[in-house]
Amino acid sequence: MTACNTAARETAARDTDPPLLQRTPLYALHVARGAKLVPFAGYEMPVQYATGVLKEHLHTRTAAGLFDVSHMGQIVLRPKSGRVEDAARALERLVPQDILGLPAGRQRYAFFTNDAGGLLDDLMVTNAGDHLFLIVNAACKDADEAHLRAHVTDLCEVERLDERALIALQGPQAAAVLARLSPAAAAMRFMDVAPHDVGGIACLISRSGYTGEDGFEISVPAAEVEALATALLTEPEVWPIGLGARDSLRLEAGLCLYGHDIDTTTTPAEAGLAWAIQKVRRLGGARAGGFPGADAILPQLAQRAPVSRRRVGLKPEGRAPVREGAKLFADAEAGEPVGTVTSGGFGPSVNAPIAMGYLPPAQAADGTTVFAEVRGQRLPLRVAAMPFVPHSYQR
Repeated sequence: MTACNTAARETAARDTDPPLLQRTPLYALHVARGAKLVPFAGYEMPVQYATGVLKEHLHTRTAAGLFDVSHMGQIVLRPKSGRVEDAARALERLVPQDILGLPAGRQRYAFFTNDAGGLLDDLMVTNAGDHLFLIVNAACKDADEAHLRAHVTDLCEVERLDERALIALQGPQAAAVLARLSPAAAAMRFMDVAPHDVGGIACLISRSGYTGEDGFEISVPAAEVEALATALLTEPEVWPIGLGARDSLRLEAGLCLYGHDIDTTTTPAEAGLAWAIQKVRRLGGARAGGFPGADAILPQLAQRAPVSRRRVGLKPEGRAPVREGAKLFADAEAGEPVGTVTSGGFGPSVNAPIAMGYLPPAQAADGTTVFAEVRGQRLPLRVAAMPFVPHSYQR
């Protein structure tokens, strides 16, 4: 069992005892706005507001939604030499991405790997000019911090920024809203990261998100996040959005949820994440390998080693959603399971149930029909291309 999985189990245990749940700096705002709070990754988080998941989802797709993601981990790698290149070299020991080639003011999706080629966590990495800034998943942040301290402290100081909060402003009107409070921030490109004042509050802003829509993620001192969130929510386009809509938005966008669609047993090739590994780190590249699991990961990327399964999109043929954990079969009546659904639900923007899961390569081609076992019946699904809703990033 990995340290991250251990942390997740401990979190699940805490979730049965509400007094032990942590609260983000926006807890009082959520309560004041009538949020339904649920345990999530050791925190008491809003799953929805009075408007409900469906309306929150559609509002984010058409206007702008504000998400509290302060439960996520924010970590700085500060090079002892003062050269950010040394921090990048250190981090490349743990991830298969090109961090040395990441320009200042830019962000990149990455993942920690284990010796078997599985994924310990996925994260965002920013070159902040004189240091690296990481955002990691809430349930894994303790394990990720320990992982970094075990492997990079010869070159870097590792600092977790627990005194900072994180909010996400997402949707096609997000830029127009932010322009009223921070005109320069609204001119950023997708995956740009820069410090900007927003309504007089010093923030670190990235033009990115987890919905498939244009938007921004804003790191802000915890003591000032309620004032910032309140200012954003006074804009008529902006609604507060809970975790329920966040999940349906990312599912429609075909984005992985760690611990569900990817985990310590999943390789990047199986997960359809080959795009996230740059050529310089692959076989034949100038800095090929040098990260945990490279001997398993790189041959799969080069198609020199087979994969036993692939992550696919799935569209049930009826109206009934197929949920996480449902077994997938090649035959409507007979045979053993060939795969599993890892995320599933109703897609409000496509007005239909959608899912993703893993299937053997022989069943993974678009248009293939498979069957999910739901309440003793095998329901047909069609393998479908992802994303289910096109991305709208500002490139």
